[in-house]
Amino acid sequence: MTEYVRACALSDLADGEALGVEVGEEPVAIVRTCGEVFAIRDVCSHAEVPLSEGEIDGRTIECWLHGSRFDLRTGKPTGMPATEPVPVYSVKIEGDDVLVDINQES
Repeated sequence: MTEYVRACALSDLADGEALGVEVGEEPVAIVRTCGEVFAIRDVCSHAEVPLSEGEIDGRTIECWLHGSRFDLRTGKPTGMPATEPVPVYSVKIEGDDVLVDINQES
């Protein structure tokens, strides 16, 4: 069942920034980059630290602890040491609201 929930204001994010939020009880990193907004689980699959504190490079996010990189579109690791993907979620923008559906992985 599709259920979009407001995660943050679009105006809270500059291009190239990530914001860690809670959607329900799920930690989610909202990332604005390359003119798009992505939502990815805010936990590195390798070290279990917040991805929202990492660096954004194009459509990837890098974990600040060990340098694992994840594709924001698929959640798949693109750089070691992570080997497991992280969930990404469906996003839509309504006005200044960023809405995320944590029940629907993209």
